[in-house]
Amino acid sequence: MSEATTGSTVPRRQLGRYLRELRINARLTVQAAAKALEWSEAKMWRIETGQTSLRSHDVETMCRVYGATEELTTALMGLAKETKGKGWWHAYGDVIPEGFDLFIGLEEAASSREEYSPELVPGLFQTPDYLYALFKKNRPDLQAEEVERRVRLRMQRQALVTRVTAPPDLKVVLSEAVVRRVIGGPAVMAAQLDRLAQLNDCPNVAIRLVPFAAGSHRGLDTGAFIILRFPTKEDGRDHEPPTVFVQGFTGALYLDKPREIDRYAGAFTVIWDNALPQEDSSALFRQVAREMNGR
Repeated sequence: MSEATTGSTVPRRQLGRYLRELRINARLTVQAAAKALEWSEAKMWRIETGQTSLRSHDVETMCRVYGATEELTTALMGLAKETKGKGWWHAYGDVIPEGFDLFIGLEEAASSREEYSPELVPGLFQTPDYLYALFKKNRPDLQAEEVERRVRLRMQRQALVTRVTAPPDLKVVLSEAVVRRVIGGPAVMAAQLDRLAQLNDCPNVAIRLVPFAAGSHRGLDTGAFIILRFPTKEDGRDHEPPTVFVQGFTGALYLDKPREIDRYAGAFTVIWDNALPQEDSSALFRQVAREMNGR
């Protein structure tokens, strides 16, 4: 996992977890630590959740307040230097929604991804015309130049699906509503469905569809979610803990507690088992595309 690929996302999250553990071991609340450091509680939250980079001097100050050993302080100060790295997506900082750069960095670093999408084609699989249609309908306030940059950002994110070096394993379940909902007109939607069928032929991609005929299933309770898993170390331990990403209308949730991961992983397994096999799903994508093209 190179810095060029992941930017500073993983080092920031790692440093934040270490500092949080030190604070807890020192029996300090966020409020008490913020007061001792003369920082805001909001800044403390951003640090501990990996939302911001840190200077070595700031890490040294925190370690002193938390009573960390000299050896650990030196190690964390070194890790702080890695939080300054920038990934390719920082060039699009003006069009990335607040906080979403964290997700892009984690997405780049992940070795596997499990996703349930009940409403729209996932971003990694969207065609440019499908995405333009979404922006035209849902964000008419955006200027043409900003829309163009957002589309380019999305297309560049999609490069990870077929990248030569360690492409992630992708398991995705869609609701039949995704296939039947016409975005951008029949021709645009038909091309999008053909794209899904093509991607399903990639060795690292598996897309399944939950048909309406399945009736009630676990996805009706969970809503959309993504589980990201990361490469393991040589000793088999996680390099970075799995993370569940849940996008809300006013913000996103990043869940990484083992109990949370287990619940979403269990839900995904049930949803996956309720879906059509991969081959049948591709056949349905192509069938609906033909219907939309009038063939």
